[in-house]
Amino acid sequence: MLDKIALTLAIIGGINWGSVGLFQFDIVSWICGGTDALLTRIIFTVVGLASLWCISLLFRERTEVFKTSSNS
Repeated sequence: MLDKIALTLAIIGGINWGSVGLFQFDIVSWICGGTDALLTRIIFTVVGLASLWCISLLFRERTEVFKTSSNS
């Protein structure tokens, strides 16, 4: 569950950086009231921590889980 939350936050951060790069528009700052707003800084910090967590996803062993249906 934590992996999915971290990955979602990292994707949101990537989309925000994409909008900054392509359109020079910071979505998070726009929503939260500017780059100096406390809420903006908190969101950027949480997204940064989530991105650091996602680094661990690169080095984990992959295990596949197969679900079997019991329709018999």
